Amino acid sequence: MSNPYKKIFSEPGTKGFSAAGFLARLPIAMAPIGIVAMLSQTHGEYWLAGAVSATYALTNALIAPQISRAVDRFGQSAVLAPTTTVSVLAFLALIAAANQGWSAWTLFASAFLAAAMPSMPAMLRARWTEIFRDRPELNTAFAFESAADELVYIAGASLSVGLAVALFPEAGMLISTAFLALGTLAFVLQRATEPAVRHVAGSPPQKSAIRLRPVQIITLALIFVGATFATAEVSAVAITKDLGQPNTASFVIGVYAIGSFVVGLVLGALNPKLALEKQLMIAVTVLALTALPLPFAGTVPLLAIAVFVSGIAISPTFITAFGLVERRVPETMLTEGITWVTTGIGIGMALGAFLAGWAVDTFGSQSGFWVSVAAGLGAAFTIALGQRTLAGENCGGGVCPVPQAAE
Repeated sequence: MSNPYKKIFSEPGTKGFSAAGFLARLPIAMAPIGIVAMLSQTHGEYWLAGAVSATYALTNALIAPQISRAVDRFGQSAVLAPTTTVSVLAFLALIAAANQGWSAWTLFASAFLAAAMPSMPAMLRARWTEIFRDRPELNTAFAFESAADELVYIAGASLSVGLAVALFPEAGMLISTAFLALGTLAFVLQRATEPAVRHVAGSPPQKSAIRLRPVQIITLALIFVGATFATAEVSAVAITKDLGQPNTASFVIGVYAIGSFVVGLVLGALNPKLALEKQLMIAVTVLALTALPLPFAGTVPLLAIAVFVSGIAISPTFITAFGLVERRVPETMLTEGITWVTTGIGIGMALGAFLAGWAVDTFGSQSGFWVSVAAGLGAAFTIALGQRTLAGENCGGGVCPVPQAAE
């Protein structure tokens, strides 16, 4: 059998924009934890570090879809250059404020402006869609992107914290900012693979992609999925600490991501023919079922096994979810649609971490995983209710358009 990944990278320009995009999206994982690692050392206050990091993360979750909406209207190169410049300068200001001990408001202001960082996963998937639209290779490309996302979360957070601890507090954030600047520059300069702007000149602005029912359904489902992802991390740290083996937490979290990474690559190679909405239903059902043993894992080996099994459905869920967005969202708002779904994952991770932390503090370390159980059931329930819409039965021609009217 031929290698499907070799096939997608045989297309001109794909290796270049993929490599640049991987570098540019490392700050997705490096920046939030890097801010915490930096400020907790320079200011000695975890509440301040967490608050500044949350300001950045939540603001980015709100701004990124609007940036992607502008990309759909004006093109990647026209929007990514100025927004990334603002983000890079703001990150540098944040680093300077931490190093020089400036007032707390400067930390929050810098974090707020740094949130102008665009959603690179959406930009990458938009380029793959432009190349392989309506071709089976697109599913393989999305599988590769999901696997790359996993690598970003595995390597990015560890790199950011490791640099801050081993070198100096600002080291992780400096490297993260350099990756953002250089990676985005290299990405923007590759104009040959940039998606065409399909906005018709003179037509009124389209309404937001979040008003599309498929985007709403998938975004809500991935909020639940993101919650399971974050809950596993928080609970693993708490349980291994209670078991007197805190150093094994990174191993357990790594096993969780590796399971998702491997299954995602396999799914992309197989490229199943089953309808995407049914594949997504299967994936979230597996996600819900495999979460059930987690609260009962009382030793590190059992925890590692349970976490590995529970992670196998993460990448398949992401792959099919992004594939459905490509099928159900008009071409003129594809980047924004993908960004909303990506934002859902981030919101879910933030909520999941908060709820799992509360459960651990209130009921004990094992209780955090009950958030995973509830979130998995929520994802399955959401996708089950949305099957007809995701199948395109409520949309003309399988695509759910938005009325071309001004806001």
